[in-house]
Amino acid sequence: MKISVVISPHGFGHASRAVAVIQMLHRTISDCKFDVITNVPEWFFKDSFRDESFHYIPFDTDVGVVQISPFIEDLPGTIDRLKSFLPFPNEKVFYLARLFGESKSDLVLCDISPLGIAAAKLARIPSVLVENFTWDWIYEGYLELEPRFADYIPILREAFEMADYHIQTEPICENKSSQLISRPVSRLLRTERNELRQMLMVDPNQPLVLITMGGIPHLINHLYPLEKFSRAVFVIPGASEQYERRGNLILLPHHHTYYHPDLVNASDVVVGKLGYSTIAEAYQSGVPYVYIPRNHFRETAPLAAFVERELSGIRIDELDFIKGTWLDVLPSVLSLPKKRREMMNGSQQIAYFIAEKLGIEVPQTP
Repeated sequence: MKISVVISPHGFGHASRAVAVIQMLHRTISDCKFDVITNVPEWFFKDSFRDESFHYIPFDTDVGVVQISPFIEDLPGTIDRLKSFLPFPNEKVFYLARLFGESKSDLVLCDISPLGIAAAKLARIPSVLVENFTWDWIYEGYLELEPRFADYIPILREAFEMADYHIQTEPICENKSSQLISRPVSRLLRTERNELRQMLMVDPNQPLVLITMGGIPHLINHLYPLEKFSRAVFVIPGASEQYERRGNLILLPHHHTYYHPDLVNASDVVVGKLGYSTIAEAYQSGVPYVYIPRNHFRETAPLAAFVERELSGIRIDELDFIKGTWLDVLPSVLSLPKKRREMMNGSQQIAYFIAEKLGIEVPQTP
């Protein structure tokens, strides 16, 4: 069995969700192999997989939104990228379609690359779209600021509608007709909470706060307020070029050795940019989430509503984060208990759905 997985390189959220599905598919269909097609760095998948059999193929699969920082979009830069990406260049569609055929793919899984869907249609191979939003919906939110998005929205909408199967994952931004609505999708945990803390040299009962920007490097220049908050240890991926322990601060490079879902699970509070993969991992681990909204990104409102409803979520502004004034609310957040969840991960729901479509018998989904 072979599944080709075509992944948007916008941040790490789509790759994280796709990896979670691959992990569960490998458990469900043990002989399944995967072609991973994306420009997300190969190390992300090597760090995420252990026994899963996958072949990495670097390829420009999507545009998404060009970002200057975790909180600032580059709309003219996005338009420039879209000009060379849409309508889909024939050579790209033909290349992917030929690749699917030569690898004897039984299915094409897309998160949320419309190019993968178009190529699967040409190759006459069934495709599955996994999303909590699609780019046509995101671009509609920018029309007042950048009217040129109107040239690309119909092309994208038509491409997404070509998928043979449509799966939406909570938190959903726009409810559409779909064959499955899954719970939040996050990668499986590997390391127990206390074991991971030992690796970080953090005492089991020491408050631990993870600050994350969802895979976008973001050097934090205002660390002094964190150093003053001595009752907690802060672990900050992307805040240094190499591992550095500075008092109560653990500064990690962008590509570090710790598996991110385990970092979330080992923490008492997660602080960072509001994004899908962080929400899903905090949801899985039941960790309180202090989130920073991206005010111009259309995904913000539905994601924030989900966090407020399903997690112990507190909103802070980017300026409060930079100045460190958000630390005033941290003691109350640290006092919140974890929300224990026994329900099935959304990745398992998706894996069972796909296995059934491939004619493989699976347990009943609770």
